[in-house]
Amino acid sequence: MYNPVPTQMFLTKGVGQHKYQLKSFETALRQAGVAQQNLVMVSSILPPRCKVISIENGLKKLIPGQISFCVMARADTNEHGRLIASSIGIALPKDEGQWGYLSEVHGHGMNSQQAGDMAEDLAAGMLGTTLGLELDPDQAWSEKEQAYKSSGLFVKTTNITQTAKGQEGLWTTTVAMAMFLFD
Repeated sequence: MYNPVPTQMFLTKGVGQHKYQLKSFETALRQAGVAQQNLVMVSSILPPRCKVISIENGLKKLIPGQISFCVMARADTNEHGRLIASSIGIALPKDEGQWGYLSEVHGHGMNSQQAGDMAEDLAAGMLGTTLGLELDPDQAWSEKEQAYKSSGLFVKTTNITQTAKGQEGLWTTTVAMAMFLFD
């Protein structure tokens, strides 16, 4: 039985603009370095012992046409001046035998800081409940972040975020992605 479990993951992001929405999306994927992949979107579990590597090392491991699994956040607009954001948040547990979480945020009207904080908050919240930590959801991310880290159960949280503003007569697309790799 084939049972693929990713052993490595890298983060990437991009933005594209074009008069056609599909071409805008393709341009964003090209800027992210993954337009040549056959992408399969999966949900948000970071497998135990899956090593987070640099984008440079990750892109070197991709083969054009390869079926590549990813967690993707995508936002599109054709509205002039409309701010869009795509963000992937990561929460890594201290115990390498435990799985981590990835989250996707696709939004309008959020700046990079807001989208990134929301993505980290979502990933940390999912990991926290798995580890038995229940925090007040109305608490600010900065307060929850400190509580998660001081619990000793988390190694870190982070995010990758892409924002852009819509331009007149064009589609604008942002993507943020966690790309999975297999040995």
